[in-house]
Amino acid sequence: MLDGGLINPVAMLALELRLLLLVLIANGAPIIATAVCGTWGAQPLDGGRVLADGHRLLGDAKTWRGVVLAPLVTGLAAALFGLPAGVGVVIGLAAMLGDLLSSFVKRRLGMASSSMAFGLDQIPEAWLPLLAVSSLFELTGSVIAGIVAGFIVLELALSRLLYWLGIRKRPY
Repeated sequence: MLDGGLINPVAMLALELRLLLLVLIANGAPIIATAVCGTWGAQPLDGGRVLADGHRLLGDAKTWRGVVLAPLVTGLAAALFGLPAGVGVVIGLAAMLGDLLSSFVKRRLGMASSSMAFGLDQIPEAWLPLLAVSSLFELTGSVIAGIVAGFIVLELALSRLLYWLGIRKRPY
């Protein structure tokens, strides 16, 4: 735990909400960046590489822009939430790692880039960042599971909202 002491239930809930928001910000930053930045930094991380299975390594939706901006934006948000910026950077990096892992698996399953895979699209992107900071905040498995569940619900709802606002190309 950051302060080295026990934390009361209200403070723990506040921490859990801040962590949930940071995971949402980390995963939302690349989407918002696409709308704001246009083609700047939109080069695919995989450079178009196709593996022996005939499918792309990751796909066009995984860009340098997202991988760079997510940790930076999440670090800034963490500082604004009263947490160390480094916590936000770690959450942003781990969220992008989870996103890349999901994309890699989806390509191996023959799924198109930006296609929907319920669970696979959400769990690694939330679970890995929480796992990365779990020892720092003494997060239990049930707390992590609760935050991941909250992320899934909010991510699906926010995706539809961003689609309705014209920021996202698909409602998922």
